[in-house]
Amino acid sequence: MSEAFKKLIFSITYNSCLFLLLIIGIQNSSSKRKIYLFNNESIPLPISFIVGVSFITGSITGSVVPILFYKYKDDS
Repeated sequence: MSEAFKKLIFSITYNSCLFLLLIIGIQNSSSKRKIYLFNNESIPLPISFIVGVSFITGSITGSVVPILFYKYKDDS
């Protein structure tokens, strides 16, 4: 298995576990807000969910982008 594929699988697994913990952790959250994006609004979501999903999205982006742009050297 290539190193890039291993890093990608690790990133997806790690962030999926974080997402599951986020879902479990926000069960008793009472403060809710709506998200406004391009003149559309979402349903009221807990603030901790919005912050958590933003963190996880940044984590996925930050780990996938270097994998895509890294040029692996051949040992030929």
